[in-house]
Amino acid sequence: MNAGSKLLSPEEVLAAPAEEYMSPAQLAFFRARLIAERDALLESALHTTEHLQDFVATPDPADRASQEEDHTLELRVRDRERKLLHKIDEAIARIDNGNYGWCEESGEPIGIQRLIARPTATFSVEAQERHEIRRKMQGG
Repeated sequence: MNAGSKLLSPEEVLAAPAEEYMSPAQLAFFRARLIAERDALLESALHTTEHLQDFVATPDPADRASQEEDHTLELRVRDRERKLLHKIDEAIARIDNGNYGWCEESGEPIGIQRLIARPTATFSVEAQERHEIRRKMQGG
C-alpha cells in the first residue's frame, strides 16, 4: 500500500470477494489492527508499572492485604497481556512471511470473520475445536 491510500474498514474487509483473501490491503488492515492492539497493551503495562511504583504501605493489615491482592490481580492480568503481546508479534511475523490468515494445521483459510474477532488466531475454527478436544483428552 502506498502512503496515500487509506486502510480498509472491517466492513470492507468482510465484503471483499473470496479471491481477495489476504490481499495486500487486507494484510495492511490486520497489521494496523495488531499494531494498535500491541500499542494499547504496552501503554497499559506502562500504567501498571507507574501504579505499582506508587505503592504506599499502610499500617492497617486489612488495607495492606487488600492492596496486595489488587496488585497481585493486576500483575496476573499483565502476565496474560504479556503472553498476548508475544502472540501479536508472532502474527505480525506471519504477515511478513506470508503465512498470516492460513491455518497452521490444515493450510486452509482461517477466515476473515475469525481474524477480525481474534487477529492472532493460528487455526481455523474447525482445527481449533480439534485442538481443544485433544488438549482436554490429554488432561491439560
